[in-house]
Amino acid sequence: MKEKLVEKSCADFAAVLASKAPVPGGGGAAALVGALGTALCSMVGNLTVGRKKYAAVEADIRSALKQAEKVQAELLELVDKDAEAFEPLSRAYSISKDDPTREVTLENATRSACQAPLEMMCAICKAIELLEEMLEKGSVTLVSDVGCGALCCGAALESASMNIFVNTGTLRDREEAALLDVQADTLLAEYLPRARHVADEVARRLRNGG
Repeated sequence: MKEKLVEKSCADFAAVLASKAPVPGGGGAAALVGALGTALCSMVGNLTVGRKKYAAVEADIRSALKQAEKVQAELLELVDKDAEAFEPLSRAYSISKDDPTREVTLENATRSACQAPLEMMCAICKAIELLEEMLEKGSVTLVSDVGCGALCCGAALESASMNIFVNTGTLRDREEAALLDVQADTLLAEYLPRARHVADEVARRLRNGG
């Protein structure tokens, strides 16, 4: 059985990302960074539960942890899902331009390649919501980790969107391309500022002593 990308060590993943191999690429990197941002959210939650000072919000923190676990797992799955979708697209581009099946094959592969990054964006947006909650309810001693998580998720969100736009630009079905663009733009417009707000608030607290 072929080894999954997410089962590689950090060093091996970085090495294959840097190599001439077609996958992983920007999409896989976006999903992984989003998963790391979500993991930071979970770390803050796990180090908050059980502390008397935060007993009043413990149920909320535990709920957030369960949600973050699901988001993290989804994003890790999307590292490989994105790679699986890119390989048919890569093959489609290599089909001879004289082949009558090329156009349809390429269109279908391009459409499929948009799905994983769109799913990434939706998952990352959920992570950003959880980081907002952790900023307000998590241990104040771990606030810098919340900020780092928000920065990771913001970067991952924007990176995932680029992996949509690179494909919608070549779709022949312009109505479908426009719909996908609108979906991505809508998520960017709402959640990039929210991630940035979390990071900025963390920076403010750190620089001003709380």
